[in-house]
Amino acid sequence: MTTTARPPTASRRSQNAIRLLFAVRAAPVASDLALVATRVALAWIFVYYGAGKLFGAFNGPGIHGTSLYFDNVAHLHPGGFFAVLGGCIEFFGAIAVAVGFCTRLAGLALFGDMVMAMITVTWSTGIASVTTPPGYQLNIALAVLSLVLVLLGAGRFSIDAVVARKLGIEDAPTG
Repeated sequence: MTTTARPPTASRRSQNAIRLLFAVRAAPVASDLALVATRVALAWIFVYYGAGKLFGAFNGPGIHGTSLYFDNVAHLHPGGFFAVLGGCIEFFGAIAVAVGFCTRLAGLALFGDMVMAMITVTWSTGIASVTTPPGYQLNIALAVLSLVLVLLGAGRFSIDAVVARKLGIEDAPTG
């Protein structure tokens, strides 16, 4: 007698999505500390740029200036929508990464943000341009570090790890 595999139910799919979002892999303490350092560095940079886009902080252009830039330089229309979207991804994604909450999702959004920045603005100037706009070397570094968080997660020193423990989806840490 053969049995056929039944498609996963909605409940099973949502459980798998939650597991994917919050799961913490077992790793030595040094690896988890490296993830903390990565999260803090990324958060520091992205909060700086996101706050500049959204609020004009750190002598940033604010929403209006960012909207004009996105319209005229990046050719993203409507510029206002993409200014708010980019600012929110950078600012709130950075906060999520800093505390380690939904780190894989936030890292994926930040990765996409940097890929879009390369495609729309910096690619045409080359990797290490000293002109305006600058080269895409910073975009590559930030995109790759964001991708590290997507692939490895936040580590044990994060809100993701606390949620994983509460949901019973945590691997036992080593080291």
